[in-house]
Amino acid sequence: MVHDLTLGSFLRARRGAVVPTSGDLRSAPSRRVRGLRREEVAQRVGVSVDYYIKLEQGKREAPSDNVLHALADVLCLDDAAREHMFDLARRDTRPKHPPETQRVRVGMLRLMESLGAVPAVLLGRRTNILAANPTARLLIHDFNAMPARERNAVRWVLLSQKARTIHRDWGAAAAGLVGMLRMDYGRHPYDQRTAELVEELGAKSEVFTQLWSDRHVAKKAVVDSKVIEHPVVGPIRLHVEAVRTIEDGDQTLNVLIPASDPTSQAAMRHLQKLAGSRSTGVDPRRAGRAGVTGQDGAGTVAGPAGTT
Repeated sequence: MVHDLTLGSFLRARRGAVVPTSGDLRSAPSRRVRGLRREEVAQRVGVSVDYYIKLEQGKREAPSDNVLHALADVLCLDDAAREHMFDLARRDTRPKHPPETQRVRVGMLRLMESLGAVPAVLLGRRTNILAANPTARLLIHDFNAMPARERNAVRWVLLSQKARTIHRDWGAAAAGLVGMLRMDYGRHPYDQRTAELVEELGAKSEVFTQLWSDRHVAKKAVVDSKVIEHPVVGPIRLHVEAVRTIEDGDQTLNVLIPASDPTSQAAMRHLQKLAGSRSTGVDPRRAGRAGVTGQDGAGTVAGPAGTT
């Protein structure tokens, strides 16, 4: 499964996903292939058919930036897929030693804590959960209570029954996170821990196998918004702002802003009340309809700082 992370396999998959135009269909009424033919891609990019075939076969050196941009246009790639294709094309120039251990800056932890009632989760390489503020841990899951190696977003969403329960659109959440993992792997193709994670998920999740074979890539897990079905406060629609940090381009701060509809606002106020009761030591069952179990009650941002 990890061996398909090549420019050639990516080009073949994306070529097959392009819907032929009416002109293509007229010129080939008995079409047997899905998507575009190699000849059609080569003609539109402005290269020879032999050159393009060798690109898909991995028998050519990395193409120029101009050729890559033309391929991205012909294959209708979005920004994430375009960036991923460039990563794959430059794979041989990437450092072959493991990436350095990721650290969470104190300033980032303070920023997340200052958000207070607004949930925030910091994701690192491989979608590792580097930190989550108290509101996020009440809203989604108490990641601090998990073993460090399991604090990974794509692993949790795919293998946890709770994740399936609380995500109204679980499929979209899973697809987004798998897309982030594939993009990260393209950026760090020699990261052994990513390879191990991909192999583990491939063995344990049929959904992961299907999503991974689709070769979808994403810069963030959610395009616009998501709904969390919280077992205590009810459904909350959240707009997700994903911000890549300047100090470490492999860290993304996800801020979950409650939508303005009355249901989401009321549920968030209820969640804030629960969060406040935890910080003051009040039994949450007296603050809401039911207690939220599994929380550590900490009033600080916490996470496996230094997770690799």
